Amino acid sequence: MPKRPELCPVETTARIVGGRWKAAVLEQLFQGTRRFSELKRAITGITQRTLAQQLRELQSTGIIERTVYPDRPPRVVYAITPLGKSLRPLLDAMCQWGKSHSAAMALRRLRASDRQQ
Repeated sequence: MPKRPELCPVETTARIVGGRWKAAVLEQLFQGTRRFSELKRAITGITQRTLAQQLRELQSTGIIERTVYPDRPPRVVYAITPLGKSLRPLLDAMCQWGKSHSAAMALRRLRASDRQQ
């Protein structure tokens, strides 16, 4: 069986925080623990299935933790871990980069689509 090449650190990070919804989930959890229903209400447009999938992926990498309390009915909360908190500066930098360059990128896309027509 061929050995799978190691992922570069950037690719590893991109797999953890990449995708449409993970940044939104993390932003909510940076503010404090949240129940599933609170996350669903706070993240406009995310489906229940997608939210559950994103939470499972973040939990499997140790970025968030899921705690089940033995209440009636059972209460489940999600919280950011110390490893997850270490992503905050990275996500803040990505946000700043996006704000700084989004207008220029949109203009380039518009010009490119005009040339194709």
